Amino acid sequence: MRLVDQWRELVSSLPEDWSDARLVLTVHDDAVCERAAALLAPANPGRSDKRIRFYTTRRGAGVGPEAIRRMLRRIDEARIEGELELVASGEPSAAPVQATHARPSLAESWAAALAGLPQDWSDVYAELELTSTDHLEPAALALSPVNPARYGGRPGFRFRSAREFGYGASPEMVRRCLERLDERGIRGEVRILRALSDTKAVETQGPVWYIGGRSV
Repeated sequence: MRLVDQWRELVSSLPEDWSDARLVLTVHDDAVCERAAALLAPANPGRSDKRIRFYTTRRGAGVGPEAIRRMLRRIDEARIEGELELVASGEPSAAPVQATHARPSLAESWAAALAGLPQDWSDVYAELELTSTDHLEPAALALSPVNPARYGGRPGFRFRSAREFGYGASPEMVRRCLERLDERGIRGEVRILRALSDTKAVETQGPVWYIGGRSV
């Protein structure tokens, strides 16, 4: 099924007063996944292997549902096949309290994300997505040592970490900052979007990623 048709069915399943939605596009062919992410660039997507995460909102800052439809149509026109999945949406009903307590801490999520990397990893570009915009200011303050950057319309930040040298905070510093958020009861999800292994600095402080035409 075309992605535009999947999007139409997904939207029809949402409540009439939905406000935002978090989505994952899983691309069948790894060779064209980067191309699909590029076509979704206005939505500031995050990629992990064949999975591309992005966000849409009907109000305020961010990319609206009509813009998402146009981007997915371009992916269809490029003959890129995939599966579109709704991860979460801003629905009127609150999530059960038990689910909130079951969520792992941010520090634990960071440790788990690093554990999934090769042993010789050297640099990562990561994302922290918060559960509420109310937490943006206190989270920015607690994360200041890792130089957090806002992105898109989602409540969260992106940052870099370097294991031994170069741009980005050390993984230990990132963990300490996330522990401060855990202590304040600030919840969210940590994801690694990009990773490099065994990089060598030659007259530079480290590698630079270009995402959406900008260096990060």
